Amino acid sequence: MLSSVFIDKRRKSTIAYFNDRSRPERRFDPINEKIRYPEVLVIGPNGESLGRMFCVAPNANPPVCKILNYGKYRYEQQKQSRISKKNQHIVETKQVQLHVNIGQHDLETKARHAKGFLEDGNKVQVCVVLKGREMAHKEIGEELMKRFCDLLVDVSNTEKAPYWEGKWYDCILAPKAKKQ
Repeated sequence: MLSSVFIDKRRKSTIAYFNDRSRPERRFDPINEKIRYPEVLVIGPNGESLGRMFCVAPNANPPVCKILNYGKYRYEQQKQSRISKKNQHIVETKQVQLHVNIGQHDLETKARHAKGFLEDGNKVQVCVVLKGREMAHKEIGEELMKRFCDLLVDVSNTEKAPYWEGKWYDCILAPKAKKQ
């Protein structure tokens, strides 16, 4: 469904809809006739100011311009930004929930999953959930959290110490820095 801009002629106002799929704004790079400087230093093969100009450093005094193929220059910039975007890693926070009546094998299984998350470079939020009358024995939840963190001590650092938030006992673990 394409949207458009609605113009109310009585109020003389414009309302733009959120799902507007119109073309993005054009780039306004200082090229050719858009270079509006009285004195420009042009870099060319012989130091001459011939051909089309593109402003490389507008903040310099005098501004520096270069004769080049602008389409090729834009393509190289876009290619470089794609490569840098591909190489970056976004750190996510994964959550592991534990209950006080969890068995030892289940605890080790959850620790293996958390270890995998940490080795992938993600943070892990460990939550011990207490229900109903379990809230009267908070020390059981604290002891469970300590046992779980001890299983992961070789691959993680405690980023945020364990804290109580209502029925939840939370802790955030971050991966250890990799040695190069």
